Amino acid sequence: MLSRIKDLAEKLAPRLIEIRRHLHSHPELSGQEQQTAAYVAGVLSSCGIVVQEAIGKTGVVGELVGGTDDRLVAIRTDMDALPITERTCLEFASRKPGIMHACGHDVHTTVGLGTAMVLSQLGEMLPGNTRFLFQAAEEIAQGANWMVQDGAMNDVSAIFSVHVFPSIPGGSLGIRYGALTAAADDLEIFIMGESGHGARPHEAVDAIWIASQVITTLQQAISRTQNPLRPIVLTIGQISGGRAPNVIADQVRLAGTVRSLHPDTHADLPQWVEKIVANVCNMYGARYEINYRRGVPSVQNDLALTQLLEESAKEAWGSDRVQILPEPSMGAEDFSIYLQHAPGTMFRLGVGFPNKPNYPLHHPQFEVNESAIVTGVVTLAYTIYQYWQRRR
Repeated sequence: MLSRIKDLAEKLAPRLIEIRRHLHSHPELSGQEQQTAAYVAGVLSSCGIVVQEAIGKTGVVGELVGGTDDRLVAIRTDMDALPITERTCLEFASRKPGIMHACGHDVHTTVGLGTAMVLSQLGEMLPGNTRFLFQAAEEIAQGANWMVQDGAMNDVSAIFSVHVFPSIPGGSLGIRYGALTAAADDLEIFIMGESGHGARPHEAVDAIWIASQVITTLQQAISRTQNPLRPIVLTIGQISGGRAPNVIADQVRLAGTVRSLHPDTHADLPQWVEKIVANVCNMYGARYEINYRRGVPSVQNDLALTQLLEESAKEAWGSDRVQILPEPSMGAEDFSIYLQHAPGTMFRLGVGFPNKPNYPLHHPQFEVNESAIVTGVVTLAYTIYQYWQRRR
């Protein structure tokens, strides 16, 4: 069966590259993926797959009907692009100014479509249904919730996903047991002091100076109060406040992100942040307000499904092309939302070039080694096949 899957994928390779380049040339921002969704729906329908559109707002769900097994396995890929001006000089570069597939979602969508094309030709070899989730709005961490709310995870027994990784060579894979990505929360802090003349600071409560103490104390407290084996990354990315150079500011707004890996640490973070902010503000006579917004949780890959993925990938490509990732990423992924409804696993698809610069994700010169597309399709298709064989 592996040789059949590989043969099907190789024959589809020119078509898959054509699909990927079309998607790359026509990127759409989160929640605006109407043209992408219509294109995806058309490709799925041509394979005889039952299609539902407008699931999760602009998402698409395709269902490949198998045998009588009532269990259902899902594959999730995302479709949205980023508000980045492309600087790759590719012939198929973005035709939309200021919008670019700089995170590889064009590849993800293509891999999902390729997997659907291959599995649709296996027929009776699949004893149950396979559901393909083409998700909108991953970049704003909203699309997975939208898909779940519209029933995309109903009856799903297991779910698989993929994300490109430029630091892994094209044609290779990265597999991670346990935590793959971090939980990501949004943080907004207002520091309220008392305005005054810049020459008489003792008559005022300087919100800018106190805000700087809040930032410094938060960073110091991570290293002194948190378990170093459970990492936290707290970044203040915006500071605004003050009206004039010689006027002591009475209000400052801080905004940032808080990343963590361990579920218990994630649960305690709002109280931890507020305690530190309160202590600093009370010390210097300021008031504060905190808006701590929970984002997506950490992606925690299921042990059994990750082992199945590793074994399938090694059988397909050999051990030298499958690496076990020793560390998670502090980036975030709303694939974690699906894992609240069914066990699943996500792997890294290497898209690096051997003899040219490999720019990181979200970079205006980010490119992918298109040979990785067939690698991703075969890996997912064979893993799904093996999932059904073992479930029997």
